[in-house]
Amino acid sequence: MEYRTILYVMNITLMVCIASCVTPPKYSEVPTLEFRSYSKAEMKQGVFSEDSVVMVLYFTDGDGDFGTPSQGTERNIFMQDTRTGQTFREFKAPFVPLEGAGNGISGTIAVKLYSTCCLYPEDTGIFPCETSDEFPTNDLILDVWITDRAGNKSNTIKTPALTLKCN
Repeated sequence: MEYRTILYVMNITLMVCIASCVTPPKYSEVPTLEFRSYSKAEMKQGVFSEDSVVMVLYFTDGDGDFGTPSQGTERNIFMQDTRTGQTFREFKAPFVPLEGAGNGISGTIAVKLYSTCCLYPEDTGIFPCETSDEFPTNDLILDVWITDRAGNKSNTIKTPALTLKCN
């Protein structure tokens, strides 16, 4: 009798462990976003693709409707340059198909950012993208957010400063 009780308790414990392994995460239907890293701390300024850095972001989305189908044109990753308040870049994330009853998803997004111009105070007479010994660097800080297919906008994160080398 005691052997059966132990076996029964072991079976219940095993079922609870399995159930806890397959329980989908409870994420909000509104996406969340976190900054994870840059591939390097600085890049040379430039108008074209003179230099680049990879930014890694972490996201969650409770209903799993993130990304744009391959034939779609909708952008869903947005970046704003805090120096100007203007759009820095917009990207289209790959489509994530909805699967099963628990559609919560999480993952990382790696985005390649190409160089941009250093900006200088107006009274210096130095134009953007000119080299300057007086102002050897600029800090590029971005506001970043994502949207899902339902139009839910994530939190906006402010990235750490990325140093632009101006000379």
